[in-house]
Amino acid sequence: MKIASAAAMAIAAAVPVSAKTYVYVSAAQDGVIDAFEMDATGALTPLGKTAAGKLVMPMAVDPARRHLYAVVRSEPFRVLTYDIDAASGALRQKADAPLPDSMAYASTDRTGRFLFTASYDGSRIAISAIKDGLVEQGAIQVLPTGEKAHSIRIDAGNRFLYVTNLGSDQILQFGFDAASGTLTPLDPPLVKTKPGNGPRHIEFSPDGRFLYVIGELSGNVIQFGRDRDRGTLTELSTTLTVPASDEQRRIWSSDIAITPDGRFMYTSERTSSTISLLTLAAASGKPSLVDAYPTETQPRGIRIDPTGKFLLVAGEKSDRLSVYRIDPDSGALRLIGRQPVGRAANWIEIVDLP
Repeated sequence: MKIASAAAMAIAAAVPVSAKTYVYVSAAQDGVIDAFEMDATGALTPLGKTAAGKLVMPMAVDPARRHLYAVVRSEPFRVLTYDIDAASGALRQKADAPLPDSMAYASTDRTGRFLFTASYDGSRIAISAIKDGLVEQGAIQVLPTGEKAHSIRIDAGNRFLYVTNLGSDQILQFGFDAASGTLTPLDPPLVKTKPGNGPRHIEFSPDGRFLYVIGELSGNVIQFGRDRDRGTLTELSTTLTVPASDEQRRIWSSDIAITPDGRFMYTSERTSSTISLLTLAAASGKPSLVDAYPTETQPRGIRIDPTGKFLLVAGEKSDRLSVYRIDPDSGALRLIGRQPVGRAANWIEIVDLP
């Protein structure tokens, strides 16, 4: 019996822990973060709710996938750091740090040493230090921007950072010092879009050649080429992400996502409550509108899982989170499940653990 037990223990120790995928959804009105485990078929199993605070909205995950950062947009403005339990997906709050304003977007640098946030109401951005995975102090740098800063993203090389200004129809471009966490405007410091686009969220092509911006007010996705050495942007194309017949109504686009293989792009539009599918040309990266799908009411956040097989959608005026299977050949979406979430669900983060 003792030999059998020892052998069994040795076998168990040699077998790696199964990979797990966790999904986190912030619910602004309920002030909670809903958690789910997602299996290989895209099915979600609820794991419970974690308290955060009224108007918890943007979230970010550190590159090591050990911590989740959640921004609370009610006063006092702050960012909460949670440990992610690898075995259960449970969140445990470890830190609470002040932010200089109500922040509409959050992301980290590629080393996990700095948190970037952007304020729509305050028209400014902030950088906070991350130490041992925690944000515990106030911002180390705060910079004014054009009107209504909305998205802040760093490139894969951790050298250049971009900020959309919805109210000023522009994208700011900075050089990033990864040692100190400070920003320096590039030359030129910004690129303008056509008036009325309202640049909102940013997405990079997987190969880093292109940067795409969804226009909240126009429904356009604007494609920029990126100078790999200088970090500067050059506008290449503009593509409408909603049917042309919709141009006469109020457009209110919200989010943008690209599959890991760089073939398909998805955008969300809140007035019509739809998700649009676009294909991306292999050589030029130019988007082409293919189709639109009805989805959760007033879709605010969308995310593609790391495998590129599933798209998740949260709606601010819905009580459900939708999961779609992505057709690998066409990019077409097929609804495969819905799960209850808190009120005003808006931001989704997917954490894939080996």
